[in-house]
Amino acid sequence: MLLYFFITCFSFVLLLKPLPLKPLPPWTSEMRLLSFWFLKDLLLFSYLGSLRSTLLKVFHIDRIPLKMTIKNMSLSSSARTEKSSLDGEAGGMSVLDLPELALECILERLPPAGLCSMAGVCSSLRERCVSDHLWEKHMKQKWGRVIGPAAYREWQWHLASRKDLGSCKQGKPKGFTRLLSMFWPSSWSSPKADPINNSKQRSSLPVNSIMSWYLALETGKFWFPAQVFNRENGHVGFMLSCYDANLSYDPGMDTFQVRYPPHRRRAIATESGVPWERLRAPPFDTSPHDLHISDCLNDLRPGDHIEIQWRRNKEFPYGWWYGVVGHLESCDGNENYCRCHNNDTVVLEFHQYTPDSRWRSTAVNRKEHREEGDEADGFYGGIRKLYNNEEISRWKRLWPTEVLE
Repeated sequence: MLLYFFITCFSFVLLLKPLPLKPLPPWTSEMRLLSFWFLKDLLLFSYLGSLRSTLLKVFHIDRIPLKMTIKNMSLSSSARTEKSSLDGEAGGMSVLDLPELALECILERLPPAGLCSMAGVCSSLRERCVSDHLWEKHMKQKWGRVIGPAAYREWQWHLASRKDLGSCKQGKPKGFTRLLSMFWPSSWSSPKADPINNSKQRSSLPVNSIMSWYLALETGKFWFPAQVFNRENGHVGFMLSCYDANLSYDPGMDTFQVRYPPHRRRAIATESGVPWERLRAPPFDTSPHDLHISDCLNDLRPGDHIEIQWRRNKEFPYGWWYGVVGHLESCDGNENYCRCHNNDTVVLEFHQYTPDSRWRSTAVNRKEHREEGDEADGFYGGIRKLYNNEEISRWKRLWPTEVLE
């Protein structure tokens, strides 16, 4: 640093001091340019060093305390007492000296793993890091595509059936408590010293929180209901369909394990390695055995994309099958003369099948449609019209490589 300063100052002295007897040598112009480069590097080096120090102080607060003075802080009495204890141990000021808005902005930008690590620093940060508003964003970003009301009810039932989760007991942790200990900092499950009463207290995770639900999903030990496209590894009998199942996340592979409910004497079908692209949250909060009441029949026109319930027999649950609205046999398909939308009969086509296949098309009554079909061809149930282009694109991405018979 001193060498840079000396060279810079020396070059400026040579340039500024006039020499009355002799002209300046030609190398002085090069020295002038060199001095500016040294000055630029010096300023840049100082700035980067300051920036690195600031980032270390913010994101490694459990190791390096913040060395800054911030006044007019608003801390609770317990937080202030804990802060004083931390300051005494670290020999400086802690992250709790940050204004509330600045600290909140830092926490909002941390990933889930960062929030868990930050929560292990002290009880004041723990209270902030377990807040639902911080985890709502993470839950929506990662799990919003596959989590619906049915999964939330399953989680609430899971909590109600394990009332002992709210308190930590001595001895070996069991069940879900042991599961969460793999993700929490060790300070959460071990007794911590109370700086006020000189006693030890045990920390516990608020189980009825978005944070605990997020980590329960992340571990893969919590099974939840969702729907799977092209079930059973894309079995030919289920192409372009979507069925209800129970799912468990595999964090190592970033895929899912799936259990399909049994039908009659058929055992539970399982599938592993199911990617995110084949999953979705159920579009309706109803049982897969319930008939969906169609509310779009009067709006159906040729070319519309639809999903329709279908089941093999009345003991099976419904699955949702992709199709499009077609033209009547009496219509030539000319848009200028088509009147199919005024007819009580609606033709539904399934283009994944060959034109001569018995599964290629079916017809339903626009005004009196309920469940139609028989034991030979199965039973067609409720219809939902697809308005979202993303939903339509998803079905097209799952299109079979070959036409089905």
